[in-house]
Amino acid sequence: MTTTALWPYLVPPSGHGDDSICAVSASGHRVTFADGSTRLDADSGLWNVNLGYGNERIAEALAEAARNASYLGAFRFENVYARRAADDLLRVSGPDHYSRVLFSTGGGVANDAVMKLARIFHAAQGVPNRNLIVSLRGSFHGLTFGGFALTGEDLGQRVYGVDQRHIRHVSPNDTAELGRLMTSLGHRVAAVIVEPVVGTGTVPLTEEYVAELGRLRDDFGYLLVADEVATGFGRTGQYFASESWPGRPDVLVTSKGLTNGACPAAALVMSKRVTDVLEETDTTFAHAETQGGTALVGAAVSATIAEMERLDAVAAGRDVAAWLQQGLAELVERHPLAHGTTGTGCFRTLHVRHADGGELSGQDVATLVARIRSAGALVHPGPSGIQLVPALTYSRDDVAELLTCIEAGIDTLTPATATVPATATATA
Repeated sequence: MTTTALWPYLVPPSGHGDDSICAVSASGHRVTFADGSTRLDADSGLWNVNLGYGNERIAEALAEAARNASYLGAFRFENVYARRAADDLLRVSGPDHYSRVLFSTGGGVANDAVMKLARIFHAAQGVPNRNLIVSLRGSFHGLTFGGFALTGEDLGQRVYGVDQRHIRHVSPNDTAELGRLMTSLGHRVAAVIVEPVVGTGTVPLTEEYVAELGRLRDDFGYLLVADEVATGFGRTGQYFASESWPGRPDVLVTSKGLTNGACPAAALVMSKRVTDVLEETDTTFAHAETQGGTALVGAAVSATIAEMERLDAVAAGRDVAAWLQQGLAELVERHPLAHGTTGTGCFRTLHVRHADGGELSGQDVATLVARIRSAGALVHPGPSGIQLVPALTYSRDDVAELLTCIEAGIDTLTPATATVPATATATA
């Protein structure tokens, strides 16, 4: 262990200073660590480096903005970089439906902002008691106090004193439960916020469920919000997963792939339904962040969108998804411990079981992640298995290498598998 002042996220103190999880450089789809190892990254950083590491055009755009603008923000000011980025983002989101962009600094903070936006939207129309926010069980919307409240997993919210009094959770793809909630409380619901693919376990929302979300929105008047922090920027085979919804969202939340991981950024892309109300009432929305919509953020967003187009990254990602799906299907067919897959596009979960059919414990998953890492690839822990989130720019050979590493890791998973340090849960 190395002596260090750094306190890393979600790593117990006993695991701090481990050189095997201290990255020193990254290029393409590979990360090199302080212990000298290099691994194939099948996690796209943290689901955000959709175009691979070290993109020169994005780096140059950031350098130019840093030299010529340094800090120019959007806190009671505007800047030309943020204006251009908002126009670019609106163009790829759908200017026929959306009209304005509010920048933020991360997915959790953006979800805090969208909950406030939903409440002020109704208050501006004289209905301030519409303050309930609905999200899905098993969802993840961040660890800030608002996003943490919205998150549908039990991650210790009660211990941390997170206020969930105005939050309700329903099961994904259960239209009957959603209908019962709306019959009971629909007049008080400000917004329903959903991930098009529930991130924990990569569970896609069904067409029936999405249609019901839109129908109930029309009946009860809540805002429908698509949290596309993870699914945006080509991750599921479309630029945004919600673009094919029959009733498009009132607000689209995007982050992660928005800057290819080059700097912290998120955005609320607001529909005309939302902005018309705020503009007609000249409502000042009480949300602002020092680093939101800065020149550097604007430059990175515009450069990332340009690179998405130059590389035809959405189409490239569909190729990667097809190779991955075929390889996973073959693995499930031949390997007794590979139980099945969920997800879509380049956003997948491989479910693994013990030889007796039992699900993996959290420690078993940590062991599996560590063994796959030892075989040469970084993957994300998931429910009784692993989540695979490769870059859209993977080659067929990269996919083949990843599948080889996964199978090698699963081969070591037997009832006698030794335990591994808790830091294995943070290897991806």
